[in-house]
Amino acid sequence: MQVLVHGGAGSTPEEPEPRQAVLDEAAETGAAQANPVDAVEDAIGVLESSPRFNAGVGSAVQSDGEIRTDAGIMTDDRSVGAACSMPDVEHAVSVARIVMEETPHGFLSGGHAVSLAEAFGVETGVDLWSERTREKWAALEPPSGGPRSELEWISERYGRTDPDGREEAAESTRDADAADLDHDTVGAVAFDGERLAAATSTGGRWLALAGRVGDVPQVGSGFYACPSAAVSATGAGEDIARVTLSKRVAGHVERGLDADAATELAIEEFAELTGSTAGVIAIDARGTLGSAYNSDGMQTARATDRSS
Repeated sequence: MQVLVHGGAGSTPEEPEPRQAVLDEAAETGAAQANPVDAVEDAIGVLESSPRFNAGVGSAVQSDGEIRTDAGIMTDDRSVGAACSMPDVEHAVSVARIVMEETPHGFLSGGHAVSLAEAFGVETGVDLWSERTREKWAALEPPSGGPRSELEWISERYGRTDPDGREEAAESTRDADAADLDHDTVGAVAFDGERLAAATSTGGRWLALAGRVGDVPQVGSGFYACPSAAVSATGAGEDIARVTLSKRVAGHVERGLDADAATELAIEEFAELTGSTAGVIAIDARGTLGSAYNSDGMQTARATDRSS
């Protein structure tokens, strides 16, 4: 089993070594599994349980003070499952897998997705706050007047879109800690020599409007798998969705590039089309791994277990 994981495309982390150790553990955990679906789910589960990433515990907080998690998973036969806007659900990737394997649907949201998680034994009601997110939220004075007042409040904290559709940092965040943008989405791809799988999980963007859903649970955007490749993306979610970044990588593999060249080309195209930052990881049906990003950093880890 080959597994490649990422910890999000964004700023260079203040403590890269502890984060890398968790990523290494995630990759090794995934590589020890018997099939690619178990591999990506278990690898991401390690990252969702770490407060060092924006997925599961330590996820970003939305404008109403709630944490909501999203995830998507897909296999090379194009089986797919996704779940989004789930309050208090740590292992969003496990819920996405349930949607894929236990329902006739591809996507569930909100309270209904939480109910499905409960019905199939995924823990709910989990405290997803970390020390970091509590401190950041406590330093703010959020409004209480509903969506319009929340929109006005977040307009200078979240970002805005220019006339060409490119995301710009808001004035108040342009010189601030880039980690406030919380691009630290996590993802994994796996290949056992025959089968491929991809999955991505996130807590979304810091101070997004309550209920916002980004690229992560959207098939072809935050994740994608087909007979040629498995891909996971991270970065500026709205722009990733606009160009279906993960499917773009897979398309390049289908046209003859290996995963390494395909990820590099897709990120070049993404930058030209959007002016935003992102990162992707991929593995193709030949077992070639690829990763590329145009942000300050994107930590990854890989592991191989020949016995699985």
